[in-house]
Amino acid sequence: MEHATTGMASKHMDIGPHMKMTNAVQPNDKERADEIVRTARRVLEQYKDYKVAENDGYRIFLPNIPQPMYHFTNYRYGFEAAFRFNAEHPTSLLYEKRGDGYRFIGAMYTAPWRTNEDDLDKRIPLSIAQWHQHVNFCFPPKERASEMFVPNPRFGMLGSITTKAECDAAEGRFFPRLFGWMVHVHPFETDQANVWSVERQMPTGQHNHH
Repeated sequence: MEHATTGMASKHMDIGPHMKMTNAVQPNDKERADEIVRTARRVLEQYKDYKVAENDGYRIFLPNIPQPMYHFTNYRYGFEAAFRFNAEHPTSLLYEKRGDGYRFIGAMYTAPWRTNEDDLDKRIPLSIAQWHQHVNFCFPPKERASEMFVPNPRFGMLGSITTKAECDAAEGRFFPRLFGWMVHVHPFETDQANVWSVERQMPTGQHNHH
């Protein structure tokens, strides 16, 4: 048991000052997680065509800014997720740019930031998937949004700015937390470790965990 928990811990640890993670618990929830993945696979197969996603109400975030991963968000499903978990209704779909189109890579489920770990565990088991929040987030001024995605950025998820004072001085907009709890699933991965991978969403290969 102790080895299993340590293994989970070492896999995801140290994701940096902009991430708050849930803790791993006893790894006895595989069946429940597998059922969620099966549901996600069945529902999300159609969204390999991003135009189907758009027709179903998913809207791309920052389409004109080059990003490692684009979020297509359905705000109606996001609102539903504030009250209950529905494996068939992810809040966002995740795509990589491919030529003039997009390649589907996964989906994101959300929960309100006040949700406690017991309730998150009831949605998707914490022993399998690590829910996370984006915290201490500084958005650049609107016309400089692309600065979140440059090497060694000051702004955004990998930004060097981590306090409101620094963000104010840089003329940015500071958010102590962004969105709420979220978890990513990559249902078409064959390796179990990659299906619920936290690292897959990070723009670089260097991750730290708090």
